[in-house]
Amino acid sequence: MPLAELLDTLSETRKLIDDALERFLPPEDAYPTGIHKAMRYSVFAGGKRLRPALMLWTCELCGGDANLAMPPACALEMIHTYSLIHDDLPAIDDDDLRRGRPTCHKQFDEAAAILAGDALLTHAFIVIVEHVADPSLAKRFIAEIGRASGTGGIIGGQVVDIEASGSNAPARRADAAGTLHYIHTHKTVPPFVAAVRCGAIAADASDADIDALTRYAEDIGLAFQVADDILDVEGTAEELGKTPGKDAAAAKLTYPALFGMAEAKAKARALVESAIHALDRFGQRASLLASLARFIVERKG
Repeated sequence: MPLAELLDTLSETRKLIDDALERFLPPEDAYPTGIHKAMRYSVFAGGKRLRPALMLWTCELCGGDANLAMPPACALEMIHTYSLIHDDLPAIDDDDLRRGRPTCHKQFDEAAAILAGDALLTHAFIVIVEHVADPSLAKRFIAEIGRASGTGGIIGGQVVDIEASGSNAPARRADAAGTLHYIHTHKTVPPFVAAVRCGAIAADASDADIDALTRYAEDIGLAFQVADDILDVEGTAEELGKTPGKDAAAAKLTYPALFGMAEAKAKARALVESAIHALDRFGQRASLLASLARFIVERKG
């Protein structure tokens, strides 16, 4: 699929997701208004909606109705947004910009940002429970997204990322490489995996299809993070919508820092090829997901 067609499809899907998020989130004028303004400010800050779009597209690829996957797709985006709000806090990455706008704690204050993140995490699971009619299906969605979000996923990866930064980074290259792999495969990969697995579950896909899609998601999730590491070095603030060079300034473990830029780029390309190969069983029906894999490493922001 040509890049222009992929971007058009992503734009159309993003509109559907934004409409659903508008319905699922508490209105801005609902009391207490401050927290709802902070939640909506961050959710509607202009993200690509890659993870929820991937969930909807996977559901359709497996022959399902994407409407069934919309509640967990929006829940996953709320959790993604919460993780970004908390990442940006002074206690973690201390970022002033996100998606070209002041971060939540800069627009409001630190207390509001912490609570907005907490509220989005909590509300995500309410959305699934209230908008998925089949209790057994809701349970499976909650399990997948919960695993991706907890200490075995985003939070665990974030903790090790903090612990291994600066002077605490492992001294031996082999140890550093193992730590880096742990950080990326926990902090970044699990939401991509949850996206495809929930999409496939919504479509009642076979175990073989779910396994293949899981391998695809593991590869594109890691490729996404390697590409992010590269963009932090080569990208501009205008392209990224956030401050570049933060990883180096914080002496964080990244693929370019540990392996060099050439090897990092080769790693990203190899992951994309592996991801596309995992889709072989779906044939041409998976052209959208294959194009997304390529876009992940070719994007500029």
